[in-house]
Parts: sequence; structure tokens; C-alpha cells
Amino acid sequence: MDLTWPEITPQVLLVPTGSWEQHGPHLPLDTDTRIAAAVAGGCDTLVAPPVAYGSSGEHEEFPGTVSIGQEALHALLVEFGRSACRWASKLVFVNGHGGNVSALVSAVKLLRYEAREVAWFSCGIAGGDAHAGRTETALMLAIAPETVRLDRVEPGNTAPLRELLPKLRQGKLRELSPNGVLGDPTSATAEHGQVMLAEMISHLRAAIDVWQPDEFGRIQ
Repeated sequence: MDLTWPEITPQVLLVPTGSWEQHGPHLPLDTDTRIAAAVAGGCDTLVAPPVAYGSSGEHEEFPGTVSIGQEALHALLVEFGRSACRWASKLVFVNGHGGNVSALVSAVKLLRYEAREVAWFSCGIAGGDAHAGRTETALMLAIAPETVRLDRVEPGNTAPLRELLPKLRQGKLRELSPNGVLGDPTSATAEHGQVMLAEMISHLRAAIDVWQPDEFGRIQ
């Protein structure tokens, strides 16, 4: 962001929230952050630098992962919201990492209780796979193809997410998938990624226009 303070007018501020965690042998550690930033960047409003670290405890057995946990993330989001809402007309955390949801819900609920116009939006695709599979790989091929190690693309655990959740919540992702992939990225294409990215951007724009945060503070 190269703006100066006199160039900032009251407007919607989008804040990409992501993670720094393993995404299989073929995707970069900041995949979630890049996706959230790309979705936010497709809207015609102000976008803050991303919150690049999140709650990623289930990935900590893989080198490269850095997790700040739920409590630290909650505190960061609350203080960010309190400060930014002094000048932003509305604030939306555009989230690219599922592990951040609990902290987002609690932080946004508190900020809204304090009468601040804050919400969060999920960069999710109906029917998408869980982690580093076809969905995220296609999105990264559309957003930053140079970061995708095509020679390392391989399937991981393709079981439905509902079957994996118990062990994921215990932080045992590596036990479920030694390569860190939950899904099958081998059929991912940039064209599919472009379609999904456009769909998420369209949903975010519409959600901002309607502005009806639900009981969890989410707009969709």
C-alpha cells in the first residue's frame, strides 16, 4: 500500500487473513494468505496488508509452519478492528484459512458488541476439497503459477473432511496425510482456478453491498 494519510477517505477496509503453514510438497507456505489477498484485491475498495500468520496448530508437525494460536490471533484482530474502525466506514476480515474461524467469530462478535461495523468473509468454494488439493492448487495456478511445483503434485488423503475432523482437531494431520495434502491436486487447472476466484470476488462484492452479518458476524 503506497497511500499517504490524506489520500485515505472513509470507506470499506478489507483485511486478508491467512496463515503460514505447509501446503503439501507443491504449494508455498503462504497459500492461504495469497488466496485471501487475491479475493480482497478484486474489490474496488481499500485493502490492508494481510494478517499473514494464523492458528495452524494441526500443521505444526511439518517444517515451515508457524502458528500464533487462537488467543493471540483473537487479540490481534480485536485491536486491529478497534484501531481501523476509527476511520474505516466498515471493516471486513477476508479469511483464507479455516483454522482462523474460531478467533474470527469471537473477535468480530466483540467488535460488533462495541458498536463497530465489522464482519468476516470466508474464501470458500462449495464442494472444494480440504487442504492443498484440487481447489487450492487450481487457485494458486491462477494467482501465482510460478509458485506451484508441478513436478511435486501428488494426491493425499481424499477422505471427506467430516471423517478427518476428529484427528485434525487433535493436531494429527501428519498422521492422516504424510505429505500434508487432503485431497487430490493432480487434476487442478488454472482455468478452474480463475473461475473460482471470480466467483469468490463476486460473492464478496455482493456481501459487502447487502451487509447482513449473521449471528457469527459473517457476511456471505
